[in-house]
Amino acid sequence: MIAEMLKKENVQIVESVADWKEAIHVAVQPLVDGGYVEARYIDGIIENTYAMGPYYVLIDDVALLHARPEQGCIEKQLGVTIVHEPVHFAEDGSKDARLLVTLSATDGEGHIAVMGALASLFMNEEKIATLVKSNSVDEVYEIFMNSSEE
Repeated sequence: MIAEMLKKENVQIVESVADWKEAIHVAVQPLVDGGYVEARYIDGIIENTYAMGPYYVLIDDVALLHARPEQGCIEKQLGVTIVHEPVHFAEDGSKDARLLVTLSATDGEGHIAVMGALASLFMNEEKIATLVKSNSVDEVYEIFMNSSEE
């Protein structure tokens, strides 16, 4: 299922970002560039963060960035960004992430299967550790593709 929603050109690795807002901009930009979301999707995630806090940080090192479909989704797609320096989504350090997965879902149900595959990947501490240290887009992409088949 991940294989149906993740294109290699939407995988990127960066060393660091200035803050959580820049992290969102960097992580979502490939989906904007590819025409999967409107630029306002970035603003939607940021606005939602101010309203609800960093709801998308699921576990240590993992954030699943997303907003509501009406906030700018055009087509279902995933993006993966590795940030080597942890992004602090909460001032107290309780919401740090280095693996940022951006989800564009056009409705409330069409992405359920991919969520299951992502959940399995996110629960694999060894794979998360490999991903956040990776310097290879190919390696990151392959881990996600292999996770899709498991």
